[in-house]
Amino acid sequence: MLELLKDLWGFMKVRKKFWLAPIILILLLLGTLIVLSEGSAIAPFIYTLF
Repeated sequence: MLELLKDLWGFMKVRKKFWLAPIILILLLLGTLIVLSEGSAIAPFIYTLF
């Protein structure tokens, strides 16, 4: 996983695509939120946001 992050950062640095960083971060946070809340009592409230 760490190697993937290094490669991704290297790509963004070389190609000057720093605008991709916030998009990737938001996608990771949303994915983590959905995975962690699947079995919890908050799940119905989170799914109403989407």
